Amino acid sequence: MATTVVSAVDRNDSPTQRAALSPRELQVLRHIASGHTSRQTSRRLGISPSTVETYLNRLRVKLAAPTRAHLVRAAVQLGL
Repeated sequence: MATTVVSAVDRNDSPTQRAALSPRELQVLRHIASGHTSRQTSRRLGISPSTVETYLNRLRVKLAAPTRAHLVRAAVQLGL
């Protein structure tokens, strides 16, 4: 399964994929990729931790990334 997800992320066109993400999703993804927790991200962005989790769930769907590790990999591939 991990190979399938990684392959799906590898095939995504970075500029197109980035355009499909909202500015706030990109902010959340940057924070998570930097190693921040949901709580740290929520404090830095001034939103609730549950809102951060909502953004993470949307990112998981859009990027076919079921885990934080996959999200970090997608962030790297997107140049974040």
